[in-house]
Amino acid sequence: MARHRHLGPSRRGRPDDKAPPSGRVSARSLLRLRSVVGQMFLLQVVVVLLLAIGAGVLLVLTVQHEGEQQAEQRALAVASGFANAPGVASAMTSPGASEVLQPQTRAAMQGADVDFVTVVDRHGVRLTSAVPSLIGRRSNQDMAPLLAGQTVTSRATGALSPQYRAFVPVENDDGRVVGAVGAGVRTSSVSDSVSRQMPVVLGGVAVAVAVLTGGAAVISRRLLRQTHGLGPAEITRMYEHHDAVLHAAREGVLIVDGDGTLLLANDEAHRLLDLPPDARGRPVRELGLPPPVADLLVSNRTATDEVHLAGGRVLGVNQRRTGEDGGPPGSVTTLRDSTELRALSGRAEAASARLELLYNAGLRIGTTLDVQRTAEELAEVAVPHFADFTTVDLTDPALRAEGPGEPGERRLRRAALVGVADTHPLFPAGARLRLSHSAPQVRALRSGHAVLEADLRGAGTWREQDPERAGRVLDYGIRSLISAPLTTRDSVLGVVNFWRVADSAAFEDDDLALAEELAARAAVCIDNARRYTREHSMAVTLQRSLLPSGLPEQNALDVAYRYLPAQKNVGGDWFDVIPLPGARVALVVGDVVGQGVQAAVTMGRLRTAVHVFSALDLPPDELLSRMDELADRIDQENGSAESGQGIFGATCLYAVYDPVDRRCTMARAGHLPPALVAPDGTVRFLDLPAGPPLGVGGLPFETAEVVVAEGSRLVLYTDGLVEERGRDIDEGLADLADVLSRVRGGPEEMCTAVLDALLTGGPPDDTALLIARTRVVPRERVARWDVPNDPAAVAEVRLLVAERLAEWGLGEAGYTTELILSELVTNAIRYATGPITVRLLLDRRLISEVSDGSSTAPHLSHAAATDEGGRGLFLVAQLSERWGTRYTERGKITWAEQQLPAGYVLPDTTPEEGPRDLA
Repeated sequence: MARHRHLGPSRRGRPDDKAPPSGRVSARSLLRLRSVVGQMFLLQVVVVLLLAIGAGVLLVLTVQHEGEQQAEQRALAVASGFANAPGVASAMTSPGASEVLQPQTRAAMQGADVDFVTVVDRHGVRLTSAVPSLIGRRSNQDMAPLLAGQTVTSRATGALSPQYRAFVPVENDDGRVVGAVGAGVRTSSVSDSVSRQMPVVLGGVAVAVAVLTGGAAVISRRLLRQTHGLGPAEITRMYEHHDAVLHAAREGVLIVDGDGTLLLANDEAHRLLDLPPDARGRPVRELGLPPPVADLLVSNRTATDEVHLAGGRVLGVNQRRTGEDGGPPGSVTTLRDSTELRALSGRAEAASARLELLYNAGLRIGTTLDVQRTAEELAEVAVPHFADFTTVDLTDPALRAEGPGEPGERRLRRAALVGVADTHPLFPAGARLRLSHSAPQVRALRSGHAVLEADLRGAGTWREQDPERAGRVLDYGIRSLISAPLTTRDSVLGVVNFWRVADSAAFEDDDLALAEELAARAAVCIDNARRYTREHSMAVTLQRSLLPSGLPEQNALDVAYRYLPAQKNVGGDWFDVIPLPGARVALVVGDVVGQGVQAAVTMGRLRTAVHVFSALDLPPDELLSRMDELADRIDQENGSAESGQGIFGATCLYAVYDPVDRRCTMARAGHLPPALVAPDGTVRFLDLPAGPPLGVGGLPFETAEVVVAEGSRLVLYTDGLVEERGRDIDEGLADLADVLSRVRGGPEEMCTAVLDALLTGGPPDDTALLIARTRVVPRERVARWDVPNDPAAVAEVRLLVAERLAEWGLGEAGYTTELILSELVTNAIRYATGPITVRLLLDRRLISEVSDGSSTAPHLSHAAATDEGGRGLFLVAQLSERWGTRYTERGKITWAEQQLPAGYVLPDTTPEEGPRDLA
């Protein structure tokens, strides 16, 4: 035991290492960082400071939070009190409400110490305000919850600083909400409250720090006396022998002194060397150890990973001397049982290779969403690191991106084949396979687990399905096979086959797990590709089915179009050409925000809505306003039905071209401006007012008009044509203008040239392109007369119409047209106001129009048998193909269209006649 005590730390330190005499512990001793006590005292002080700072910050935040709650409650109390005050509801609905309520709100502000008290009506218009200039203006407060009777509180940014605001609805005696009262308090008042309490908080923190620091000093003085001023290194050295034993539990540990006596041996050392129980304290050479081991232990030399035999075990030995750092002489030896080291090293190398193979599979399989390519990537990963040949056989539904196959599927098609040699007897890629019922592939699909045929020469079931080819495979040298199923939880996709030749080691049972892991990872990637391809095909099919299948018949424009779906995800781009009354044509392009089937369905709904609204002959700005309301409704429906995943808006451009006066009227909702190519080839983008996207709301839409020359080209497109990641939109528009300026020819040639120049690598986004060349109705096919407000003028109108129809070669239709126009003119004279004009237009149909200054639309009535009138519009509806009314800035136009006789050819020229005044 005397020897063991000698192994303690040396006291050969510097004179200042000695502990101070009892009762003479100074502050300098406490602050000496070399000692354990000094380090602990400094750590305690730091912890105290951190706790004090944290407590101070927490207290400040608590005070501030309480102040914010008080501010919010004060704003709510003032707003609620004012809203429920007698006479407020009646004053809000009375004339001069601002004059009555403004003084009351000022008094409430001063009495309640709030920043503002404001009163708004049901529409959000301010009746009172702290800033008089804002009275009468609409506030930005959302009135929907207030009109529903809810109280709204919020934190908003005011004119000077953030505020706490509260709005309370005001109800009249009938319970109807007539407006709301709002009050606000600045957060700066909360900050002032916190600032007033800061001295108290800081003082409390300082007192706490002083008290805790004094307590730490008292405890440290006592600890300094007990440790005698030792430093951490000296204390660690004192117990290093014991720590070595505790932390080497799975290795044998021996400590031998300079005289060759065993001082310490742990339990693992006793087991490895078969030491006697009383070995501690005895010379090493008396313990019966093998001579090489005993010589090493008493030599005190350094040894690293030396291998020794002891008791039938292979031991790895490491030894280090203990006297080199000033300690007592001796050595520390560690022992490790390495009997299975050679076998384990081989297995470790194999496991490492398998892990590397799985890692590469995760990186290289599934890089594309293509079923065929994913199968090829699986085969490429396995060869040559796992197999000499790999074949991937998939079911037809998996290859066609349809539904999953059936377990035990026997009809497969080879999707991929990769091997170490180009020549082989295996079925090539693309071959259709008919497997036998007992084939390894079928058994793997049926069981859901990999099937091993370690030696194909003895596998009779494998040879049954094609004995001739099986013989060639064996003659080639292929000897071993693993068939692993490609399945997911609900899908049977196919099977992957791993083949090895005679020169390679045959597959073993341990290889089944790796084969199944490779197949499982590849199956997920193939299934993802299959599902994506199926959904993409469905979306493309749906998108194309919702787009126009052809162009309508009309004479106003020569139109060509292109639609290209995105390479990855189908979006909601669409276009349309819609004939309108009066030989006019509407051109539409739009883009729904989003991708996939949902975007395509939403596009179809919006396109249908455009057709419905255009049938009402609405102006472009009004049509977009109706579309905006519809898009917002669709967005809300999708959001409520799919957890907030709405369409979040759509863009649209709507243009109406009139071939009579060459006027194009258009409006846009967040869409890119159209391009106009003049007959001489100059290109300009029309400066249209940019309205907000559909579904956003809040701003009106504006209409712009432009007169275009005959033969001009209108180019409408979606952003997929000119937008590209990493490139500014202005660059795309410039490229489009450059292509349009250089291309000559009709709309079809221009569409082809534009797509070839701008979308060389395929569209990353949906792209719709619509190019229309303008035509003009010859003036000789338009007749127009001004009609006085006199019933006697109807006869002269019929006479002039008959003359003009005779000139056009339509004498047979004269009586019907005269009757239609006489009824329309009679209705205008009898019920309308303002100037009356008759226009006869010869296009694909014979169009009769009567315009007046009234905005009241005629309606079809059903007269009784005894009524003398009321059958005029009924006759018009019976005699014409279709009829209707459209509104203009000056009134309305009532029109009717008639079919031209079969075989009729439009005349080339007719004597030109301008407008005539029948008065």
